[in-house]
Parts: sequence; C-alpha cells; structure tokens
Amino acid sequence: MRPLSVALIGSRGIPGRYGGYETLMEELSVRLVARGFKVTVYCRSHSTPRDLTSWRGAELVVLPTIRTKYLDTPVHTFLSCLHAATAGYDAALVVNSANALFVPLLGVGGIPVALNVDGIEKRRAKWGAFGRAVYAFSERLACVVPDALVTDAEVIRRHYLERYGAESVPIAYGVDPRPPAGTGVLAKLGITPRQYFLYVSRFEPENNPHRVAEAYRRVGGDLPLVMVGGAPYAGRFIASFTRGADPRILFPGAIYGEGYRELLSHALAYVHATEVGGTHPALVEAMGYENCILVNDTPENREVAGDVGIWFRAEEPGTLAEGMGWVLINPEEARALGKAAGERAARLFSWERVADQYAGLLRRLAGRPPESYAGEA
Repeated sequence: MRPLSVALIGSRGIPGRYGGYETLMEELSVRLVARGFKVTVYCRSHSTPRDLTSWRGAELVVLPTIRTKYLDTPVHTFLSCLHAATAGYDAALVVNSANALFVPLLGVGGIPVALNVDGIEKRRAKWGAFGRAVYAFSERLACVVPDALVTDAEVIRRHYLERYGAESVPIAYGVDPRPPAGTGVLAKLGITPRQYFLYVSRFEPENNPHRVAEAYRRVGGDLPLVMVGGAPYAGRFIASFTRGADPRILFPGAIYGEGYRELLSHALAYVHATEVGGTHPALVEAMGYENCILVNDTPENREVAGDVGIWFRAEEPGTLAEGMGWVLINPEEARALGKAAGERAARLFSWERVADQYAGLLRRLAGRPPESYAGEA
C-alpha cells in the first residue's frame, strides 16, 4: 500500500524557530515520517530558507506572505491551502483557529482536514477589537468546517463542547528531554548551573513578562533571572519592561535548539506566567527537563502541572516574588519538586504518544484502517 500523504499547514514552518505550533510541526513531522507517512510542511519564507526543500525526511513547501501583525498568518495559510488543494494529499492538519476560514479550500480539493485550535485566541490581550472579532468568528467556524476538531487541553475541549456543542479530539503537546552537550550558552551569559531562574515565552501581554520582571525586583539575592524570548510587532510593549529593568535580569533574546535545552537543563527554577491558551509547550518542556516550576494559577496550567507546581497569580506580582523567595531558601525541596515534574511529564506528555494519536486521526480521516499501521498504539 502506498504511503499516506499528509500536509501540515498554518505554522511558520520548520525548523522550529518561534513557538508552540512550530515545535508541534517539527516534532510531529519527523515522527509521522518514521511511521511511514509522506509528510509535507508548509513554511513561511521569512522563517524557512526558500532553498530548503526537506527537513529530516519531511518535504517543505516555502511560500511568501505579507509580514504584518494581521496579515502574516492568513495570507500564508490562504496561499498554502490553494497550493495544497491541487496536490492530492490524503489528509491535512491545519493549526490555528484563525485559519478555519481557509479549510474549505482544502475541501474543494477533496482533502479531509483536522484543525488544531490551540487555546481561546480571542482572549489574548495582543489583539485589538478587530483581531478579537476575527478569532470569535473563527472559533465558531472551527466547529463546522473541518472534518475533525483538535483541542490540546481538557479545559479547551469543554469550552467547545459546552459553548458550541462541538465534539473534539483531545491531543496535548509532548516533550522529549535530551541532555545538552555542554554549557556554552551558560558561559556566554555568565551564569552558573542551578544558580539562575528561567523564563521562556513570547514577550506578549498575556504571557506576563512585564509582571515577571516587576516581581523579580522584590526578590532578594544576586541570582540572575534569564528572560528568553521576543515578539514581532511588540516593540513598545517590550521596551516598557526591558528599559531600566533590574540589572539581575538578562534578556538574551530568542534561543532555540541546543541552547534552549541547555538553559532548561540547568535552571534553579522555571517561571511560567501565561494566562491564555491550552497546554503550553514551554510548560510541558520545563517539566520534562525536571525544573521546579512556578506557574500562573489558571485552569489550563493546573491541568498540566497538577500537584507539582508552585502557584502564583500573575496579576499580583508579589505572589510570584514570594514563590521565588521560597525556592532560594529551599533549593533541595525545589529540586524534589522538579523531579516530580519530570515524572509527571514522562507519564502524561510524550511526543511518541502525541504522534500515535495524530497518526491514528489522520489515518481515520483518509479512510485507512488503523490496523494497517502496525506501529500505532
């Protein structure tokens, strides 16, 4: 039987250099290839070199877009769906609820589609009234146009079921912890293993980097806080908390791959301050690398971290400062919490398990019986 041909659409592309969708596309594409799929990932020309045609067994289609806050994603997804509609794929996975509008283009080409909607995007503070309206409309559209709706957290699954009566397939994110080869990034930043706090996220309001920076002003001692990240189209907001920041806070920009794993592997504790979304890949990864995690208290984050987190309220920076102070005083207890976080991640969040779930879903959409794929759990 010929390999199942699938398209992955809606992210910036691979190699992953931005956020959760890009991580999903990279980790999933490699594993689907290993499971016998023929995989094509659609990539944006400002994220993936135009001459890069394959990545670890997956084929890449690099298309242009209009690189502005509101047009980057829809323009690229529109072009990707037009291209894919005539390519004869057996099934497609589209990410981002805002892309629901373009799913019917794939349907015209006879391609069944699974749509991963992530969190409740209309609640993100970075969007103005127009952006929130688009996401509110897309959220409703996501319940009717794809052949399958994918949610990454129980909280999000219930939202779609209770608000719209829409059933969904729950598939979370994964982690595959790999020890780093060295400590070159630590040396470059002038930091010591187990002697720094770590925050990694896009610098956007709903991820609360400004409140994390504010909280750290209240924490005693001289250990640095490494705040890794950035965001396009958010220069004024980023400047509001980086200019004149506490000198103990380091802002190295975005760090990916081996350097990112290095920072995760050696932190004293990890700060996760998001307030919107489902299962956040960064939190899952921090847990997988056995970090003591300080976590903003939201239902979605509670679902992921369970009983292994130190909880704070992002709108009250003093609660985060209190938690960080506890870690400084109790490093051994913090390490024990990190070990428990690693065990929870290994039990609940595995890329192999995620890949099996997506493989099963894509096979069902394409009308292939699951028993024809021996490696599927």
